[in-house]
Order: sequence, then C-alpha cells, then structure tokens
Amino acid sequence: MAQDKIILGFVGLPASGKGTSAEYFQKKYGASTYRFSTMLSDLIKRMYLENNRDNLIKMSEAIRSTFGEDTMAKVMAKDAESDTNNIIVVDGIRRMADIEYLSKLPNFVLIEIFADPHTRYDRITKRSEKSDDKTKTFEQFMEDHKRSTEISIPEVASHATEHIDNNGTTDNLEKNLDEILKKYSNLS
Repeated sequence: MAQDKIILGFVGLPASGKGTSAEYFQKKYGASTYRFSTMLSDLIKRMYLENNRDNLIKMSEAIRSTFGEDTMAKVMAKDAESDTNNIIVVDGIRRMADIEYLSKLPNFVLIEIFADPHTRYDRITKRSEKSDDKTKTFEQFMEDHKRSTEISIPEVASHATEHIDNNGTTDNLEKNLDEILKKYSNLS
C-alpha cells in the first residue's frame, strides 16, 4: 500500500450499498470511516428524539439553513484531512457543497454506488437502520427520494470518477471495491 492517503467518497441513493462498502474497507483495510448521518444521529440522540429518517432530514435542513449549506461538508473535509490513516472513507455525500470541499483534498476519489429501486427497498426494509424503515411501503420509500436530502444525489453522482453497479452479490461489490482501491492506492 502506498504511503499516500486516499480519500474515497461514496455517493448513492438510499440503500445502494454505501454503508456496506464503508464497512468493508474498515474491516478489510482498517480504513477510517466518516458518515454525514453520524453527526446528525449524535444530535438527535442528544435531544432524545427518535432516530428516524424524517428527524435526520429535519436536523440536516436546520443545520444547513441556519449555519450554511456547506457546514456539514466543512466538518467532513476537516475530519478527513486531519485523519492520519492511509485510507479514509466518507459515506453519504449528497450535495454539491459536499464535494466542493472534499475534492480539494489530495487523492480524493468520488465513487457512485447504484442499485435499482426494488433492490434498495428490499435492503432498507430488511436492515431497518432507522426506526421507520421496517414499516415503510415502496411508495413511501420512493417519496423519500423527493426530500431535500435526496434530490441532489443524481447531480453529485454525475461528478463521480468511478461507478459501481451494486445489483449483484456482496462478493461482486467487494471485488469492485478492491479494484478501485488497487487503481488509486499508488497515487503520488
């Protein structure tokens, strides 16, 4: 592995495989991982609110409207920049402001992970990461794509250097991730 730090940023619609990919890099390569939703979840827990998608979106909107659209992006870029690990993963990039700051960091690679809606719906209801995921209908899931935190994802994804089709198996996803790491790990 090269001595240069590589920063891998994941963009994709809900349940496309961003978190699974981040976890894979963390377990296999010891990568440091950062999620935009972690700072929101921390605030929600501190306020003793239910950790559901609606509250996460409201918290994100409140932070961005009060402190600026790029506030969370600055936090992520600072965290990634100051981390001394050679492999950094930033999960949950959603807005152009997010890549504005991250893309200025050396060896940043934006990776789109995508999967069809029915595959993603099946994943989100099975994993039940948020309290409202298990009971969500497909129609509600698709309505979530119209929320302020989701509508800019396709635009951000269009700036990705790498694209992973995650409609297949976990083994296939991991193979694609290994290839991307190998491709960029010798950056100078």
